[in-house]
Amino acid sequence: MNFPLPISNLQLGLIIGGVLLVLGVIIYNHWQERRVRRRIASAFRPTEEKESARVEPTLGSAPHAGETVAIRTHRAPPASTASPPQPAQLSESTFVPPMDVIPHEKMDTAVRADEAAVATAYEAAGAGADAQYSGVQPDPDIESILTFELDQPIAASAIGAGFGAHLGKPVHWFGRRDAGAPWQLLAADAPGAFVEIIATLLLADRNGAASKAQLDAFQRLALDVAGGIAARVSGPDVASEVNRAESLDRLCADVDVQIGLTVVKPEPNAIAGTRLRGVAEASGFRLAGGGRFEYIHEDTGTVEYFLQNVRNEPFTADSLRVSSTPGVVFVLDVPRVADPTRTFDRMKLIAKRMATTLGAALVDDNRRTLDDAALTGIRAQVEAATLALKRVHIEPGSPRAQALFGA
Repeated sequence: MNFPLPISNLQLGLIIGGVLLVLGVIIYNHWQERRVRRRIASAFRPTEEKESARVEPTLGSAPHAGETVAIRTHRAPPASTASPPQPAQLSESTFVPPMDVIPHEKMDTAVRADEAAVATAYEAAGAGADAQYSGVQPDPDIESILTFELDQPIAASAIGAGFGAHLGKPVHWFGRRDAGAPWQLLAADAPGAFVEIIATLLLADRNGAASKAQLDAFQRLALDVAGGIAARVSGPDVASEVNRAESLDRLCADVDVQIGLTVVKPEPNAIAGTRLRGVAEASGFRLAGGGRFEYIHEDTGTVEYFLQNVRNEPFTADSLRVSSTPGVVFVLDVPRVADPTRTFDRMKLIAKRMATTLGAALVDDNRRTLDDAALTGIRAQVEAATLALKRVHIEPGSPRAQALFGA
């Protein structure tokens, strides 16, 4: 009778190892199969499921062939085929002021967050219509605002170096003498004491959006000032403000429009600089420091439109005495004037008169003659640009527009 030989420890170990190896292979293959399935599903998933949709502010549609080219923007280089939207082509922008769409979160631990204080500052920002020294007021839709909680009233001079800060974007300091008083734009020599202080940094202008580095520097500046006046600082965190700045800059790029009318002398003739200056000054222009002639509104003191060299070279008193130019460009900066359409009408008349006086032609950027029909079309462009600004809560010529569309 045969009896089976006992299994040795070595054999038992090999059997167990083999079973575990087979199980491991099965489990690994199953894991790999699930991984591949997930990748395939992800690759064929609709884009809108993989990315959160972001609605950018847009205005109008593609240009139509044959339209008058008379538009420029500051935030993008001019294109020879670019044309602004016509009134009927404008679409309602989905953009609303960024304070309403980008929530503010707490600042880092270096700055004590106090959302109630921030909200109070934002509400008060629109309350100071009669501010002393300047009509400038805090604008929470376009500025980052930091609030200083004071233990006792302080003089404006206590802010010290805060007034001389250069961060690449305008910084303003505002104070209130009591809780019910209007905000006052502060200078180092402002008299009296203030019970509330806020600082503001513009989030975007024609140089672009405020960067993270600039916003970081703004908050460090606020902390430095607070340390010298025994105050606590509250406000939104840098990340949320960077988002607001970029959103605001995109919006402004869509509505940043200039209209140009060119007065050019047919070749080989040119306009003598002395002759040009005489005609320009007789038309109400004055040579400005920026190398251009400016037409100043006599009541407001603001620039209505300006005259620049068609050669893109600055005009100076010296250059005008010894040189000539083939032409000049009348430029209407739509966001920066209070009534763009009426201002265009005045600019058009002066441009036509100057062309006649100089024996020159009135043309567009492509050197096509501008007759009355073409000028009527450009006027419609100005109306469309004005409407676009108003639809996104930027009143042409307002302090908000002057800030956003400044250099």
